[in-house]
Amino acid sequence: MGVDFSLYDKVFENRIRLQIMSVLMANDSYDFTSLKEMLEVTDGNLASNLKTLEKEGYISVEKSFVDRKPNTQYRRTEKGVKAFENHLTALENLIKQQYK
Repeated sequence: MGVDFSLYDKVFENRIRLQIMSVLMANDSYDFTSLKEMLEVTDGNLASNLKTLEKEGYISVEKSFVDRKPNTQYRRTEKGVKAFENHLTALENLIKQQYK
């Protein structure tokens, strides 16, 4: 019997997007600079992966100024939480299937 991949989400195949969602699942929000430093990626790489998650509706973006400097905060959405949890369930099921 094969593994059901209906919960698997190709968006999270990318390591950076998987890491971003992991950080946002553990934190209410995170800013661009902190994400960049934590994940050790370039501005462009982070921005493109954040844009993909935003387009999917998995994260929301809030732009503001802190001490006259731009600050961009990212938050997980309910849709993102559900998609991420489903993806983890699919991976867990795949692992369990290997031990049957």
